Amino acid sequence: MAIEKKANPVAAYLSGVGDEFKKITWPGKDELVDSSIVVITFIVILAIVVFCFDKFIMFFLDLILR
Repeated sequence: MAIEKKANPVAAYLSGVGDEFKKITWPGKDELVDSSIVVITFIVILAIVVFCFDKFIMFFLDLILR
């Protein structure tokens, strides 16, 4: 009568993580710089839009509450 060993689920998970980690292709310097510029530009534009909406709402609230 042979005893069957069950696979450790944590070990199987970590093995799968290792396999997927080997498939990663890291971006090159040029791609990283370009992506960073896009993200920073988007954040600045979004900050300006939020600032404008805030000033717009505060202006009308000030008119209403006077």
